[in-house]
Amino acid sequence: MADWPLAQTYRFNGHSVRYAVRGDGPPLVFVHGTPFSSYVWHRIAPHFITMHRVHYFDLLGYGQSTQPDGDVSLGVQNQLLAQLLEHWGLERPDVVAHDFGGATALRAHLLNGKDYRSLTLIDPVALSPWGSPFVQHVRQHEAAFSGLPDYIQQAIVPAYIRGAIKREIPDQELAPYVQPWLGDPGQAAFYRQIAQMDECYTREVEGLYPTIRCPVQILWGKDDQWIPIERGQALHQMIAGSQFHAIANAGHLVQEDAPEAIVAAILRFLPQHESP
Repeated sequence: MADWPLAQTYRFNGHSVRYAVRGDGPPLVFVHGTPFSSYVWHRIAPHFITMHRVHYFDLLGYGQSTQPDGDVSLGVQNQLLAQLLEHWGLERPDVVAHDFGGATALRAHLLNGKDYRSLTLIDPVALSPWGSPFVQHVRQHEAAFSGLPDYIQQAIVPAYIRGAIKREIPDQELAPYVQPWLGDPGQAAFYRQIAQMDECYTREVEGLYPTIRCPVQILWGKDDQWIPIERGQALHQMIAGSQFHAIANAGHLVQEDAPEAIVAAILRFLPQHESP
């Protein structure tokens, strides 16, 4: 996407992962979720490049990164994040993570030993059960969906993504979220990543949440139709000392419904953990 360039490439498991690094200052890493890409931060990241060195990337199988015919599950995404943090030379960055990115950041912290100065989780996939009825259906019939005619795919993907956004989003604003999942190899990749969704990856770390080693704030869209806000409140109770903020008039993709609320929350949270 010309308006969201990811000019740099990291090789991971033989595949290309696209990323960008902008600005100067303490490191700040953004991690997106599914079925999105780093484009979810296009209204957020620019506010921080004057005071932070901002890092964002497309997960393996998403956006501008390679869409391989292989493993793109949560079981590999934390390995990717851990390697990228080493590649970037980051030891204790501030991390902001959404949806699957939340699970990825939590797994990299708890399983790969990656330390963060702070962690902001936005409607994260973190507690079982998760997965919409559509996701459950696709997991059982991946092959049938991956072979759908183009015009059906062009109807399904926008309808699915619109379910994450409360406001009425015009087609042209939705297009960057839809485009990676159309045609070849995008359509097959869309259903592949759904078919590989498995709650075992969150169950593996759920019991470790009380051992998180950094300050945590949790932001949650009050009108999230994908993961109910009660799941976020339960996560908050599991992480001692965490902050919880419900965001009004926002669905699952808070970045599109209330980007200013995310920016404000991060700006309030980060100074509390600045080094003296």
